[in-house]
Amino acid sequence: MPITTLQIPTPDGPADAFAAHPDDGERHPGVLMYPDAFGIRPVVREMARELAGHGYYVLVPHVFHRHGPAPLVELPEHIGEEARTALVARLMPLIEAHTTERIVSDADAYLGFLTTRPEVAAGPVAVTGYCIGGLLAMRTAAAHPDRVAAVAGFHGPVVAGGPDSLRGLLATLTAQVHLGHAEADMTPEALGELNRALDAAGVAHTSEIYPGTLHGFTMADTDAFHPEALQRHWDRLLPLLSRTLGAN
Repeated sequence: MPITTLQIPTPDGPADAFAAHPDDGERHPGVLMYPDAFGIRPVVREMARELAGHGYYVLVPHVFHRHGPAPLVELPEHIGEEARTALVARLMPLIEAHTTERIVSDADAYLGFLTTRPEVAAGPVAVTGYCIGGLLAMRTAAAHPDRVAAVAGFHGPVVAGGPDSLRGLLATLTAQVHLGHAEADMTPEALGELNRALDAAGVAHTSEIYPGTLHGFTMADTDAFHPEALQRHWDRLLPLLSRTLGAN
C-alpha cells in the first residue's frame, strides 16, 4: 500500500500526517487512526498499511503538532522498558497539555480533511486508536455522532477521567464500539463497571480484556508486544469496520 505524506490544516497550525490507501483509483471508506503517545514511526506505518490493504483510506495524524513537527523525541528501534520510562516522562507534559478542547478542535480538522479527500468514499467513517489514541478516538466519535459509525480503542485509558467523565463521553456516542484492554491495565471489576456504563448508555459494543497482555500489546517495537493479541485486535477491528463501513 502506498504511503502519502500530508499536512492537515488546523486552527493551531498544520499537523503532520500520512495516509495509507489502496492504489487502485477507487474511492474507499475512511478511517482516522490515532497512534500511541510515541507517535508516527515505522510500526504505525505498517499497521496503517495492513488496514489499508483491506480496502480503507487510513489517515494518521501527528497528535502533538502544537509542540513541533514529528518526531518530537528520538525513538530507539526497539522501545525497551528503560527507554519507555524515560520517553513517557518526556511525553507526559504533552499528554497533559492535550486538553479536551484541543482534542475536539483537532478532531474537527482531521475529520474535515479525511472526508473531503478525493480517495475517500462518501458516507460515515471510523476512528481507531492506541494507548492515548484510544481515548482520542472515543472523544472524536462522541463529538461527531453524525460522522463516525465505528470506533475502536486498544490499551487506551478510556476510564481515566472517572465515572462522570465516562458518562459524559458516552452520552452522545452512537458509533459501534470495540475496546480491547490490556490485562495489566484493567481489572475484571473495572471492566464490569465500564461495560455496565456502555449498556446503560445504549452503546452497541464489545469490550474485553485481552488475556496475558501488557499496556502497548499491539506495538511490535516495544517490550509489551503480544503477537496473539495483535491478531486478536485485527480479528475484532476488521469485522467492526466491515459491518459499519463495508469494504473487505
